[in-house]
Amino acid sequence: MEIIGWVLVGIIVGVPLLGILFYNRLVGLKNQVKNAWRQIDVQLKRRHDLIPNLVEVVKDYMSYEQETLQKVIQARTQAVSAHSPEEAIVAEGVLGGALGKLFALMENYPDLKANENVARLMEELSATENKISFSRQFYNDSVMALNNSVQSFPSNIVAGMFGFREATYFEVPETETAVPKVDLR
Repeated sequence: MEIIGWVLVGIIVGVPLLGILFYNRLVGLKNQVKNAWRQIDVQLKRRHDLIPNLVEVVKDYMSYEQETLQKVIQARTQAVSAHSPEEAIVAEGVLGGALGKLFALMENYPDLKANENVARLMEELSATENKISFSRQFYNDSVMALNNSVQSFPSNIVAGMFGFREATYFEVPETETAVPKVDLR
């Protein structure tokens, strides 16, 4: 009887302790995902701030491409007004596509490529795109860790009890987010 008593005490004490450990791990992972998104958000804000400056500088040169410039501004407006990571992921994909088209069209304007302001803005935008890429990678790694815990036994029991949900990956097609190579010489 003594062994059964110790086993019962072990179960009575051990199960709640495991539940607490799993809960705390899930909270930490959820907060890591939030932090990772905030890191992306910082870089997206920088990107959003650079775009109007770039459009303003190039619009005089690209008088025949006003539709493309308008699409960039509209895509930026949608991206800025996104309220959740899911909305932002979609909006940033559209913005990336619009920027890609703008960069491709800029290749046809030699005077524009020679402009110092354009070169500086393009360099800043390129550096920002790289930072977004690194931030997106960290975010997706954090999402994977959270999703693994939410889906894995026995932490999935605690996750279900306390309403932890899987997070959404930042998946934007490479064709829409790749920074086009622009030779501004």
